[in-house]
Amino acid sequence: MENVKENTVSLCIIAYNEENVLDHLFGDILAQSFDKKRTELVFVDSLSTDNTKNKFMSFREKYEKDYLSVRIADNPGKIQSYGWNTAIMTAKGDIIIRLDAHASIPPDFIEKNVSLINEGEYVCGGARPNNIDEPTPYREMLLAAESSMFGSSIAGYRRKGGGKRYVNSLFHGAYRREVFAKVGGFDISLGRTEDNELHYRIRQNGFKICQSDDIISYQNIRPDLSGMLGQKYGNGKWIGLTLGKCPGCLSLYHFVPFCFVLAIIICAALEIVSVVSGIWWLALPLYALCIAYGLADIVMTAAAVVTTEHKSLYMLLLPFIFPLLHIVYGSGTLVGIIMLPGWKKSLDGTAENEIEKVRKVVSGELSVDG
Repeated sequence: MENVKENTVSLCIIAYNEENVLDHLFGDILAQSFDKKRTELVFVDSLSTDNTKNKFMSFREKYEKDYLSVRIADNPGKIQSYGWNTAIMTAKGDIIIRLDAHASIPPDFIEKNVSLINEGEYVCGGARPNNIDEPTPYREMLLAAESSMFGSSIAGYRRKGGGKRYVNSLFHGAYRREVFAKVGGFDISLGRTEDNELHYRIRQNGFKICQSDDIISYQNIRPDLSGMLGQKYGNGKWIGLTLGKCPGCLSLYHFVPFCFVLAIIICAALEIVSVVSGIWWLALPLYALCIAYGLADIVMTAAAVVTTEHKSLYMLLLPFIFPLLHIVYGSGTLVGIIMLPGWKKSLDGTAENEIEKVRKVVSGELSVDG
């Protein structure tokens, strides 16, 4: 077993126009209990138009002497997957940890990840429940919707429970350097499902992904409904598109909102036929769907309210928020599936070349500029 003291850690953050959240994240980073002299910080700016990069530079100027190093890189591709590849190729640590700019971490986050890696794991992490940066009754309602299994998903990384176990995917993961030296980097052709695809490849290459309840991090939700709906639509669309690239990295639960939207369309069509033809029983599937979903909506709303610490009249909006989230997500998947043939034709092998480039850089076969 490796000695903890021999490990160096690269904590990687990529950001685009995140000047408003960086001060909080910097505070979390500075509070880490893990030895700063064995911690390398890698900040990647995705061509921000605000003061994000200036904040990265100010942090480096003020604190670089306290750390092993503080590196700043640019992400010309702007998208997440390209940015993470840039971070991985820039990082020099034995352990590479990914952290979103909208995240919050407790002081022992790095230390506990390193400890689990030193128990023999190659990829590890913990639960990543949602949080809000500036609590208001309205945002507490959105948090309740996003934290509910009915409003988000049943993915294990969203909540604690289950002790130490092996999972298909996780957020804010810690990776031994040799994992990327074997499987390469992220698929830059994917906009929102790059985590699923990378973790699928990691598992296909014989590595296990360990999630422990001892480790936790938090992700701040979108601060308004329009932002949340936009996120859901984008997530759904990329689920549809990913079917053409890596169907094995998706689970059935990813398509539940799509099936719901499909059921609405089919039942609505039957209702129209029923009205036109006078065959009344053709409308029964629509009524059954409305009743079944309505009951589930009421039950899950009640569960969300009961488990929410801060209750307000905004919670009365939850029965309307849940179907909105489901319809928008499912519609995004439908659009993605419709776009799939044209999108597949546009792929030119660039993503595969980038994956291999990351592998060669991390393994030392290629220089960063090579």
